[in-house]
Amino acid sequence: MGEAASSSSVKLKLLIDTKAQKVLFAEASKDFVDFLIYLLSLPVGTVIRLLKESSLVGSFGKLYKSIENLHETYIQQNQNKDSLLNPRAPICDTEIPLLLVSDFELNTTRKLYTCDNHRTYVADLPNLDCPNCTRKMGLEMSYVAPATANNGGSGPSGGCGGGMVERGFVKGVVTYMVMDDLEVKPMSTISSITLLNKFNVKDVEALDEKDVEFGLDEVLKLLKASMECKTVLTSVFLGNKKEAENSQP
Repeated sequence: MGEAASSSSVKLKLLIDTKAQKVLFAEASKDFVDFLIYLLSLPVGTVIRLLKESSLVGSFGKLYKSIENLHETYIQQNQNKDSLLNPRAPICDTEIPLLLVSDFELNTTRKLYTCDNHRTYVADLPNLDCPNCTRKMGLEMSYVAPATANNGGSGPSGGCGGGMVERGFVKGVVTYMVMDDLEVKPMSTISSITLLNKFNVKDVEALDEKDVEFGLDEVLKLLKASMECKTVLTSVFLGNKKEAENSQP
């Protein structure tokens, strides 16, 4: 369970309290956990850009739109609006699942620029002034990413043997438990029993397992819900059902 379903979705197994209509936790593979951790590296501008089509994110949405509409006349010559509106995440691992590059056009390829006269400094935006000679830093440099299990090479622990480094952030040796509020911990039988006691679940028959796919729509729902509440998984996967039940006379 939890293996990647495609390049743009992963599978999860939810444990649901059907009486409370609440997701207690999800069983997930490293792919989903890696994706959640990757979200921590996203700049605020990127999160707002992803959500603005579906719903503006409070005042940040208004700020984003105003900068987007601001004419270049008012921007300093050595500044670039794109660095604010379309910022690059500091972690540029194209192997992180669910980046959904084609759908959201996320920048996962890092480019660096330098002055062709003095190559002392580098910048991640083109045509900034060189601190040495004030010429534009327009010479593109090649960025070498850390070695992964897929691209070969020796990583930090490879040593002279040239061992491979597993991609992502967490190891894939266990299944992970992701709580409704996105707290992550290794899965174990003991931890599951402890949680049932914590949630005061007395009717085991009220518990239901459900296999779901987490893809494009769920990404946006999770991003939005994670900034609004602590019942993220419930909101993403049971939100519509709960709203429908609450609306019944």
